[in-house]
Order: sequence, then C-alpha cells, then structure tokens
Amino acid sequence: MTASTSESGGGPAGAGAAAPRESVRHLALRALSTAGQSLAQLASGLNTAVFAGLLVLWLAVTAVTSVVGVGLLMAPTFLRALHALADRERERLARRGPEVVAPEPPPTRLRLALTDATTHRELRWLVRHSTLGLLLGLLGVLLPPLAVRDTAFPLYWSFLPANTTATSLGVGNAHTWADALAVALLGVGWIAIVLGLTPGMARLQSDPGRRLLAAGPDADLSLRVAELTATRAAALDAHATELRRIERSLHDGAQNRLVSVAVLIGASRRMVARDPAGADELLERAQSAAEQALAELRTVARGILPPVLADRGLAGALSGLAADCAVPCRIDVDVPARCAASVEATAYFVVAEALTNIAKHSGARQAVVRARGSAGRLLLSVEDDGRGGADEDCGSGLTGIRRRVAAHDGGLTLTSPPGGPTVLTVDLPCGT
Repeated sequence: MTASTSESGGGPAGAGAAAPRESVRHLALRALSTAGQSLAQLASGLNTAVFAGLLVLWLAVTAVTSVVGVGLLMAPTFLRALHALADRERERLARRGPEVVAPEPPPTRLRLALTDATTHRELRWLVRHSTLGLLLGLLGVLLPPLAVRDTAFPLYWSFLPANTTATSLGVGNAHTWADALAVALLGVGWIAIVLGLTPGMARLQSDPGRRLLAAGPDADLSLRVAELTATRAAALDAHATELRRIERSLHDGAQNRLVSVAVLIGASRRMVARDPAGADELLERAQSAAEQALAELRTVARGILPPVLADRGLAGALSGLAADCAVPCRIDVDVPARCAASVEATAYFVVAEALTNIAKHSGARQAVVRARGSAGRLLLSVEDDGRGGADEDCGSGLTGIRRRVAAHDGGLTLTSPPGGPTVLTVDLPCGT
C-alpha cells in the first residue's frame, strides 16, 4: 500500500513537470515553423524583386531615350511587362496569405497609362519592391547560411589557414578557443534574428504589394462577384450530384446485397433442423452475397476519396488509372510537392473520367496523361489519338469535370477537332 500511495502521489507531479516541457517544445517547434515559412516567403519575394529591379532599369532607359523618341516606342512593352510582374506578385501573395483581388486590366498605351490610377500604384510598388523588397529578400536568403557558418565555427576553425577571417561579417581573426566561441555566439545571434525578426521582415516585404496591387475601393468587382457566385453554385451542384451518385450506388448495390444476405440467413435458420445440407447451401450463398456487398462498399469508399492518393500520392494514383485503362496509356508526372487533398482528389477524378471517356467513345489507340506542378499550380493534360469531336453537350462527362474544376477556381480547355487528336487541359491551384 505504501508503494502504491507513493506512486499515485508522484504521478501528478510528474505530469506537472512534463506539461511545461511539452509547452516549451511546442513553442520551439512553432517558432521554427514560422521562421521557415517566413524565410521561404522572403526567398520567393526576392525572385520578383530581382525582376522589379530590372524593370526599374528599363524604366530609366525608357525615360532617358524618350527625348529622342525611342523610349515612346518601348513604353507599351514596358507597361505590359509591369502588369505581368504585378500579376505574378499577386499570385505569390495569394499563395501565402489572403487573395489580392486584381483591379480591371490597366491600359498599355502610354497616353492612357499616364492618367491611370492602377498603373500609378503598380509603379509605386515597383520602386519599393525593387529596393526594400530586394534587400529583405537578400537577407532572408543569406541569414540561414550565416547562422550555420558562424555557429559551427568552433568545429572547423583549427583547420583554417592562419589569419583567416573568422566571422561571416568579414572582420576579426580567431587565434584561441575563446575567439572561436565568440564567433559561435555571433552565430547564435544570427539564429535569434532568424527566429525573431524574419516574420516581421516577411510582412514588411509583402505589405506594399498587398496595399498597392489590390483593387481600389472604387473598383468594379461585380464581375468577380458574379464569377465567385457561379463557382460556388457549380461546387454545390457537383456536391449534390456526388451525393446522389453515392446514394444510388449504396441503394442499388450494397443495400440489395445485404437484404439478400438477411433473407438467406433467415431461410437457413428455418431449414437447419430439417435439411442441414440445404441450410449449408443457403449459408454459402449468403456468404457470397456478403462478400459482394463488401466489395461494392469498398468501391463506393474509393469513389469518395481514393486511399491510393494518401498511400502513393498523385503519381502513383495516376499510374494505377493508366494500368486499368482499356486503351494503352502513358503517364508523365512531374509534381515536386504534394497538393491539397481536395485538389489531388479532383485531379484523380478528372483523369479517371477522361480515360473512361477515351475508352468508351474515342476509338483511340493510345493516350497520354501529363501532370506538372509549378508556381503553385497543377497542370493536367489528357491526350488521345482518337476520332475527336468531343462535345460537353453529348453526355460525355465533360460537364461534370468542368464543375469539379470550377469548384477549385480552376480552368478547363478542350481541343477536339473532328479526326482528333483530343486534348483536355486542366489548370488547378495546388492549395496548401
């Protein structure tokens, strides 16, 4: 009893001691995760900041050569490049935070651009991003190697040649272990800066884009509202269609099988006393019906969210679809990072429906499925060498595909001239 009492009394104390340790660990992991995301955001901002710096140089050349008329000819091209870079920055910011709603397309003619408010805001963003944004992006790229270099300095300083600069700042020499440890303390300081300041640096880098590249309060957002309304309606319609498909599959398949199982088991119970052989035959039939019902339930479950996506990823899932296709199919997948589960499921169903259509309607001899992931987008294409002439209004399943894609604010393009080839292209946001 004494040992039991002592152990029960020590339990809460141990739990109380473990709780702060768990809390500290949680805070440390969260700080590392936030710093990592901030560094990635700064690095991606450096990419657009470099192009912004090049555009600033281009703007200066255009302004200088306008005196002799050459710059006036270059101005429309510069404006198109400016608007394209601004759109790219909006996409970058949307991948790492709230969407930056774009205004109406600004003009590319010089006379109209001189009085256009959107162009003025984009020019102000260009100057800020090419200076402050570039500096912050460089810091985000350089700080991690500086921290590693200085923190690990005591491990390799004795192997360096004499009078080698000790710190990453380019000053000082290490002649003793005390000097080496001082450099390591500088590395700890870099780590503290990375953990403590990079989230604020990332916000400071993205703030001009969020303020200057978003549509102004006077912008007409009715088209965007109408587009989102239609997209939501398509998503709800696709959801309702999917629920009806699942209900029909369960009602017509698994439910009927299970009813048959119940009837057969009941009949076998009544026969077991007078006709054991007949009861055994009925039980065999019931077992077969139960196995068929289980198989149909598995099929319905795979239709809701294929487990192969979680087990093997999008590449493995598409390879499985190609292997099961009646038409010889080649797969070419280059998606470095995983997309959101709903996006991968949509991509899977798009390819599955497209390959089903090819097998049923195209008369094709071969098909090719390609998937590419880049810049936060997932690009799919399904091509066949069949007879062509695919039409959304002919019940080929293309309408359902379009609704699934629209639910993710994606795009679908179909090219299917008579005689082929047919190419279905889908563009989806990767999500997070």
